Amino acid sequence: MQDPLTQLVRAALEEDHAWKDITTLATVDAERRSNVKLVAKQSGVLSGMHPFRRAFELMDAEIETWEALHDGQHFEKGIILARFTARSRAALMAERTAMNFIQHLSGIATETSAFVSALDGLPCRICATRKTTPLLRDLEKAAVVHGGGANHRHSLIDGILIKENHIAASGGIRAAVERARHNAHHLMGIEVEVRNYEELQEALNLGVQIIMLDNMDIPELKESVRIVHEHAAKSGHHPPQLEASGNVTLKRIRSIAETGVNIVSVGSITHSSMSLDLSLLIDHD
Repeated sequence: MQDPLTQLVRAALEEDHAWKDITTLATVDAERRSNVKLVAKQSGVLSGMHPFRRAFELMDAEIETWEALHDGQHFEKGIILARFTARSRAALMAERTAMNFIQHLSGIATETSAFVSALDGLPCRICATRKTTPLLRDLEKAAVVHGGGANHRHSLIDGILIKENHIAASGGIRAAVERARHNAHHLMGIEVEVRNYEELQEALNLGVQIIMLDNMDIPELKESVRIVHEHAAKSGHHPPQLEASGNVTLKRIRSIAETGVNIVSVGSITHSSMSLDLSLLIDHD
């Protein structure tokens, strides 16, 4: 049984018909070997070195003299991220698949790092969401961690998050929370999404552990934080964790965090990050 990464990379190579690359088979001698270099054309944070290498291994590249940076390392434009020798045909056949993985994942890590840096000195975490590319979630969420971020639920079995549509389908916040408590075990916390002060107060009165403040502007976030702490002071209970979500940009992130929320979830770092500009150079050995 192949491990999940091998299965994924093999499927990507098969999608590209890498083993039937008519150009490479027609032009490159089977016995030829090459020096291969992965070069950064812009600064960033590395992620995806494992699928990058696995693509060449699955093409029977016979890799030798492998040298590479590690995932999570910051690098400057012009640096060599990896160098190795390999069979020329395999290097050419796997090139685009390998590059698609590492450019995409390094783009996520780099964008995450920018968000994290914007919060320097503040006690607030950047979290990725489930807004990921189908079947690439493991790699994309790992890229977020490589960039210094954290992750929300990995999948639907990792926690109870009652959102707008759950509330509507259940008949209201109270009904949804009561049903969740009845069906969850005692170690499972509950998060509820709220859109206004009325819903916030209802969630507070129900004593949920986490409250998601959805699509609120800065004044609304500040007031929500004030309401939560005032409620905690009056009740004598520890305040719930507060998560800000929706319309989060790099320009707004610090202002959002300065309102006093604990977590900011950012869907764009996984679904909209630009691939990093990297280049693979192949020279005859």
